[in-house]
Amino acid sequence: MRSIDYRKIITEICRIILGITFLFSGTVKAIDPVGGAIKMEDYFGAFGLSALNPIALFTSINLSAVEYLLGLCILMAVYRKFTTICMLAFMTFMTLLTLYLAIFNPVHDCGCFGEAIIISNWQTFLKNALVLLPASIVTFIYHKKMTPVYTHKVYWFVLLFGYLFSAGFSYYNYYHLPVMDFRPYKIGANIPQLMSFPEDAPQDEYQFIYEKDGKKEAFTPETAPAGDPSWTFVEAKLIKPGYVPPITSFELYDANEDNIAEDILATEGGVFLLISPKLEKASDKNIDEINNIYDYAVEHGILFYCVTSSTKEGITIWVNNTGAEYPFLTADDVTLKTIIRANPGLVLLKSGTILNKWNHNDIPSEDTAGSIIEELVNPSDEKRNEEKSPWAFIVCCFTLPLLLVWIYDYFRNRRKSKSKEVLSV
Repeated sequence: MRSIDYRKIITEICRIILGITFLFSGTVKAIDPVGGAIKMEDYFGAFGLSALNPIALFTSINLSAVEYLLGLCILMAVYRKFTTICMLAFMTFMTLLTLYLAIFNPVHDCGCFGEAIIISNWQTFLKNALVLLPASIVTFIYHKKMTPVYTHKVYWFVLLFGYLFSAGFSYYNYYHLPVMDFRPYKIGANIPQLMSFPEDAPQDEYQFIYEKDGKKEAFTPETAPAGDPSWTFVEAKLIKPGYVPPITSFELYDANEDNIAEDILATEGGVFLLISPKLEKASDKNIDEINNIYDYAVEHGILFYCVTSSTKEGITIWVNNTGAEYPFLTADDVTLKTIIRANPGLVLLKSGTILNKWNHNDIPSEDTAGSIIEELVNPSDEKRNEEKSPWAFIVCCFTLPLLLVWIYDYFRNRRKSKSKEVLSV
């Protein structure tokens, strides 16, 4: 009876865990390369490397491509020794980095899964130290026990295809908008609802520390001796945070520094918000399309604002360079980057609900804008039920080339095996 090779079983399990984790991590980062660039800038700032901010986007795209490539290669057992060495080196570095982040907390979260899944620095460290690093050690030691999906003749294709697919996917999401929006300002979201508190929402729980006769004692809000002069209040500690709405703040200020966000969210006829976190860095190559949308909005009684965090000087320069006639509002830079991953980007609202968003590269042309906007503001029942998803096409673009190469590789290897059998006979 053939004995069971438990080392091989454990190695294959570790290989699958690493492959799926890295593919997922690389994919969610590739979906939102701008968010990854923002996170890289946070890292650069935390470590005194802000001079590297200009390469944040390049670093974000390549980091997602490297993670994706490592996940694909280890899952397919391509270049087993080299892949497992790279995986072990990567996980050793990331485990040490996340330990530093957990202890000193220079960055709020590591961003290992982008905006899709946000976990604390300690959770990230434990994930790395207890699961991924041990798995990478096992696959490194027993890499020969991993069963290859392809023969070595096509390893180069898997390597090249994995990197180019991920990098190309990142660029697509950067040039347009993320194919999946992990942030609260996604299409179909109602901003006022996302800012509200449910009636049964848990509240913050505090503990109050008082001192009497040199001794400190903790009290609940109900038992605190607030009216007793013999006790001296020391501090209040947050024991358990309560419910936090997905959107905590949405403020838009006009030229008089009045917050008109509530009026805009209540507008039933539609509102265009041209969003640019920094006009100084905004692209103006599609300014004609933007101005055409503004003209359409004026003709049809739809409000149109440009929202930015730039100074008055920055706004003046933008107006002089583009001939903009629309009014400007100011808002928090972080909020604007969260609303849309484009600079500039266009958002269409109705009664506080986000109907659609466009990267400046995808703003409807003058000929098609009318029908598109009318259908969005007053959708037909047929359009309401219509769902458009690019995922089928994306999955096909990824799996089909790998499948075709596998079929070719399999039958070529089979033919060679038969030829050897014939020669041996």
